[in-house]
Amino acid sequence: MDSIFADLPRSTASAEQFSELLKRPGLRIERIVSTGQCSPPDFWYDQPDGEWVLLIQGEARLRFADEAEARHLKAGDFVDIAAHRRHRVEWTPPGEPTIWLAIHYSVTAAAPSFRTSTP
Repeated sequence: MDSIFADLPRSTASAEQFSELLKRPGLRIERIVSTGQCSPPDFWYDQPDGEWVLLIQGEARLRFADEAEARHLKAGDFVDIAAHRRHRVEWTPPGEPTIWLAIHYSVTAAAPSFRTSTP
C-alpha cells in the first residue's frame, strides 16, 4: 500500500479493515477503516500499550470508561490513549469509510539516554 486511501473496503463490509503499515520494536503503525462498525455492547479495549489515534477521514464517537460522554471525533482530530485506559468505539457512520491512523507504542520501552562528557 502506497497511499492511506488505497484499497478501501466497500461501504457494505461486515468487518473493520486493519492494515499494518510499519512495525518496529515498541512501535506499530496501522490503518483502520471502519464502515459503520462499532465495539460490541459492554466491550472495552484495555490495551497494554499506548495508542495515538488520528482520524483522517469520516467521523466516530470514541468513549472512555472514565468519561461520562463519548467524544465526537471528526477528520483531523486525534487523541492519545494511555495504556490500560478502557475505551470503545460507539459509532462510525454506515455507508462511508472512516479512516483511522493508529500508532501503538510501548510504554515500557526505555527512553533513550544521552550522555554528556564533562571535562
